[in-house]
Parts: sequence; structure tokens; C-alpha cells
Amino acid sequence: MLRLVLPKGSLEAATLALFAEADLAVRRSSEVDYRATIDDNRIAEVRLLRPQEIPRYVADGLFDLGITGRDWIEEQGVELVSLGPLSYSKASSQPVRIVLAVADASPATSLADLAAQRRPLRVATEYPELTRRALAEAGIEAEISLSYGATEAKVPDIADCVVELTETGRALRAAGLRAIHTLLVSHTELVANPDAAADPRRRRAMDQLYTLLLGTLEAREKVLVKLNVSAERRAAVIERLPSLRSPTVSELAGGGFAVETVVHKDQINTLIPELKELGASDILELALAKIVH
Repeated sequence: MLRLVLPKGSLEAATLALFAEADLAVRRSSEVDYRATIDDNRIAEVRLLRPQEIPRYVADGLFDLGITGRDWIEEQGVELVSLGPLSYSKASSQPVRIVLAVADASPATSLADLAAQRRPLRVATEYPELTRRALAEAGIEAEISLSYGATEAKVPDIADCVVELTETGRALRAAGLRAIHTLLVSHTELVANPDAAADPRRRRAMDQLYTLLLGTLEAREKVLVKLNVSAERRAAVIERLPSLRSPTVSELAGGGFAVETVVHKDQINTLIPELKELGASDILELALAKIVH
């Protein structure tokens, strides 16, 4: 039913892992194959292409649905329907930033400092249109050159500054650069062709796929905790438990109560010992596959 395009390159491994966890495993004959299949009757075709190209191809109707970054959607300036963000990137669940960075030795600390310069600013970037719009709005005259990689290495000899994607900032710091302005905070997004999204049958399939992906991402951050507790200690244990809504409490045949709830992974290492101290027993921590609200 749907022609799907997924990102090839830096997002590829993270995207394939997400689809596998969502029970939508992407199968292809080899790691270098650009064509693939998903054993799901909602998906007729799968292609892996560069995320830079995906917004244009989806907008032109070559594909119904695709995954790309907000940065490339803004760079291409095309009309798409966003089904929503997907909180994952190459190395984390955090969004990436498109920043303007200068050499550490530069006195500039803001776009206003760059605008005060009398000569055109030399800028190297993989985002020429996004950069052109941002600098024009700031009143900065610039000579913008398209970079095909190793952008950080072009300061100061080839460029005065760069506009570059950063997830952690490590690559910029290693190159002796300092970010002074964020042009865009970019999430990975599931996007659709407007005509395809307007078709009720295809839109229903799109929304179902988004539900599976979103539920999988949320489940990555949480675990299910199950425990037993006596009637005397129940109130103290339940008061300590965080939950999505409220814990599930069931009376045990032999006396006492079984309690279960979902908690964030970053809380679990302190929560379990505290629950034991409060009188909980038989505590289980279980992995989750999906959480769908």
C-alpha cells in the first residue's frame, strides 16, 4: 500500500534498529542494497536513500512516506505532511542542532558581531539555502559555499565560519571551533506526501505505522516493575512508586498485594533498593517492547 523511503548513511543503523524493535524488520539482500522489503501488508516498497534527498522525493510523490530530519526538510523548502517527530538520532534520543561555528580565536560571540563586519562573510556549509535565509534575516552579507564534507576543517583558511550539524559538539571542539548561534533544532520526522496523506486508506496505514514506531521509542526509556507487598506496607510502597498513571494493584490469594507500574530507566537503580527497604519483595524489572497510549 505504501511506498516507504528510509535514510541511508548516518541514520541508517539507528533507523533499521528502530524498525526491527517495532516488529517491522527491514530485509535486504546485502548491507549495500538500496532496495528492501518489510513483511507487512501496509508497506509495498522500501528504498534506502540519502536523507538530503528524501524530502524532495516524498514531496514529488515518488514515495508516500519517508524518514528524514527537519534540517533537510527546511533546506529543501518543500511541502510535506509531518506525522510527527521520532526521538532518535545517530547516537542518542536527542535532537541535533544546526549551528554557526567560528574559530575559538575569533572575537565573535553572536550573529550581531558578524553583521558588524564590513566584508562579506565566507561560510562553508552543507545547508546553503538554510544558511542563506538565516544570514539574510540577520542582515549579514555572505559568500556561501557548498561543502561536501570535512566542513570543520575549512576554518580559517577557506571559510570564516561554518554552518554544521552537531549532536554532541565533540567534532566542533576537536576542530577548534565554537558554536555561537543555533539556526535550527532538528528532530528526525516521519513525513508523508500531501496527496498520499489525504487518502483515508493510506493515511490510516501511515498513522498505524507511526503508532508502532512511537510506542517503541517510548518503551526504550521505561521498564515494567512488578512486586509483592504486605497490607501493612502497601501504602508506603505505592506512595514511593512513580507511574504513567497509577499503579496496578491486585490482591494475592495468600494475603498481601501484587503491584506493577511503569517507570523511567534512569530511576530504576535507586528505586529498587528503596522499595526493598520499604517492605516490597519479589521485585521484578521487565523490559518493554511498546507503550501505546
